[in-house]
Amino acid sequence: MNAAIGNLRTLVLNADMQPLSWAPLSAWSWQQGLVAVLQERVIQVKTYEGLRVSSASQSFEIPAVVALKTYRRRKKVPYTRFNVFLRDEFRCQYCGKRFSASELTFDHVIPRARSGGSRWTNIVTACGPDNLRKGCRTPKEAGMRLLRTPFEPSPRQLDDIARRLPMAKEGLHQTWLDFLYWDSELEE
Repeated sequence: MNAAIGNLRTLVLNADMQPLSWAPLSAWSWQQGLVAVLQERVIQVKTYEGLRVSSASQSFEIPAVVALKTYRRRKKVPYTRFNVFLRDEFRCQYCGKRFSASELTFDHVIPRARSGGSRWTNIVTACGPDNLRKGCRTPKEAGMRLLRTPFEPSPRQLDDIARRLPMAKEGLHQTWLDFLYWDSELEE
């Protein structure tokens, strides 16, 4: 197998032809995509042009985009570090600057020492200096203001945020673009 094929991913669409998830973007390894196609669990929508893999007796196109046969509804967003950073658009909720995930921390709006729990409505994204400056105080006590009150996002809200971020279009294969930006404003 050539090295270019090894890194390919397969975009996974829901039955309505929208990405199953934007946050993170729903994608499988091409191997997982091919197995799902062969098992008829998905519909192969698009393949990587000119790229094939072979077994001893057959040759297969590599799926670039597949769609689930039945619609899968997402009910809740998992409470994860990535999803909190995504909800807050990778911005410190005190200074407003955007950072990479490795430069960000969590901040408990009501400190844990004061019974502030680790939940969507009490956690915000913060840069290291602002988190240190706030310390074990409330934002008001520290003389700091939150850009936005923390909230539990719906899957749709998180997808909308992920789509707006500048990094959303980085590293996307050309074959995927027609399926990702159906609702984008058209250029004249």
